[in-house]
Amino acid sequence: MTTEFITPAQRALMLAYGARSALGEDIDPLPVVKLFTPDGACTWLLTELDPEDPDIAFGLCDLGRGFPELGSVRISELQSVRGALGLPIERDLFFEPTRTLSQYAAEAAKAGVLYV
Repeated sequence: MTTEFITPAQRALMLAYGARSALGEDIDPLPVVKLFTPDGACTWLLTELDPEDPDIAFGLCDLGRGFPELGSVRISELQSVRGALGLPIERDLFFEPTRTLSQYAAEAAKAGVLYV
């Protein structure tokens, strides 16, 4: 059984954040979902979905190369990503955000890695 990347409740919240951003509102929410490669160094903290194309998520992406960055990613493309041992990306079921996305991004930029 595979775990969905984003639950219906998370999807609704991420779409609401995306709608606010699309209207030009300057928001800095807590991340809604954390995805990671269980056999690799990749992590995504996602906050919003594009209301025009809900397959596009925005957040902090760390591909394990020392340069975490804010940006967009296609959820459908993440479904085919595999880590070093071939394991698929998972949603962290126990993730509880403690900082806003910009705070995580600032810390990751200083450290060169996203610590969550």
